Amino acid sequence: MKLSECKILTFPKIPEPRGNLSFIEGGHHVPFDIARVYYLYDVPGGESRGGHAHKALHQVIIAINGSFNVEIDDGLNKKSVQLCRANEGLYIVPGIWRELTNFTSGSVCLVLASRPYEESDYYRDYGQFLNAVQREEFLP
Repeated sequence: MKLSECKILTFPKIPEPRGNLSFIEGGHHVPFDIARVYYLYDVPGGESRGGHAHKALHQVIIAINGSFNVEIDDGLNKKSVQLCRANEGLYIVPGIWRELTNFTSGSVCLVLASRPYEESDYYRDYGQFLNAVQREEFLP
């Protein structure tokens, strides 16, 4: 998989004086059925999250509150994406190393995942990830 396959998705936004509303439908607003939802919050200043890649999992990462950066890496190219809008999310395909950094105070990160949690789907060691990239394990 390549970094160029990761992209910002924009979700519907219904503005109203009482507050905005956005919604996400799996298979429609995201390119997969949503099998798991989780969120990160109370991340201390200076800490990072992520630091792994997935073998088969697709994800959308959303800054529900505050902002943070998502550093993505396909083993050849690297890119930093700042997330700061609750109606936008970063779609990440399998085979992409990711790290979340620079959380502002009160940030909440929502993650939509295509599969249930499976430890065997993770590369948690960057060297092993790079070896998998060289072996082209992430090709469709």
